[in-house]
Amino acid sequence: MGQKVHPYGFRLGFNKPWRSRWFAKQDYSKLLQEDVELRATLRERLKSAGVSAIEVDRPGNKLRVTIRTSRPGIIIGRKGAEIEKLKQDLAKRTKREVFIDIQEVHKPELDAQLVSESIALQLEKRVMFRRAMRKAVDSALRFGCKGIKVRVSGRLNGAEIARSEWYLQGQLPLHTLRADIDYGFSEAHTTYGVIGVKAWLYKGEILDGGNRMRGLSSEPEPRRDRGDRGDRRDRGPDRGDRDRDRRPPPRHEPAAPAPEPTGPAVQAPPPEMARPARSGGPILPPLMAPQPQWKQEVRHEPEPKPEGAAKPESSAKPESSAKPEGEK
Repeated sequence: MGQKVHPYGFRLGFNKPWRSRWFAKQDYSKLLQEDVELRATLRERLKSAGVSAIEVDRPGNKLRVTIRTSRPGIIIGRKGAEIEKLKQDLAKRTKREVFIDIQEVHKPELDAQLVSESIALQLEKRVMFRRAMRKAVDSALRFGCKGIKVRVSGRLNGAEIARSEWYLQGQLPLHTLRADIDYGFSEAHTTYGVIGVKAWLYKGEILDGGNRMRGLSSEPEPRRDRGDRGDRRDRGPDRGDRDRDRRPPPRHEPAAPAPEPTGPAVQAPPPEMARPARSGGPILPPLMAPQPQWKQEVRHEPEPKPEGAAKPESSAKPESSAKPEGEK
């Protein structure tokens, strides 16, 4: 349990090159110890130059050192004075002919070693570790990184009990061999102890030919043509595409007439009438039309009474109730 594999050594020889390229039948241990001391000396001497990696080649009795740095001007110096001095010191120490090559890192935000060193430098300056981690993550994603993970371990903020905290953004396929994952580690020496900083950066996938399939390019991936997907009928019987293709096309039948309404007839509401122009007469409601002349005449005519109908009492007094003229 808990066994971790170094992301660089896991892919060594597959899509990552060796950082020490030489062969020796004898004195192998001495040459290996010389490489380790050489790297430690250069990292300590060029601490402010932002050194990402140091590669060593030994062609014959010579020594070629390749330094990848984000600040080549500090190593080269004015008119190459610093690099000449460094070359003489290494030749005197190793007793070999030394050649030094400088390679510039154009995007230090996408280099895991430089990201971890920048976080460690901020921790030594008493910057809050969460702020430093979030700043590194945001910078890497802004420069086109597909995924980044940063982890710090130790007495964070001077706490009595050491702990670990980490941030992860994007995707980080550590088990995929063709994935181009960069790894960096550095230490922050603070007044309350040493804090370790680790960084993982995922830059895309590398194919066998060395071409990057999905890398840091800002262009979107090309859209696949539908012709590359093949015929759907060649797929397994579990899919319903074969049965769907065998079905006959749907027939377009004419729409059925709407059913006639049943029940009592309902009169449709009258259409909205235009409002009459305002004049001296009374204003009619908006839905009330002016009455025709013949309706008004019929309304004033008395209604005919049927024969044999009794007269209403209120219309006239009965004759029997009348008194003769001689009575008082």
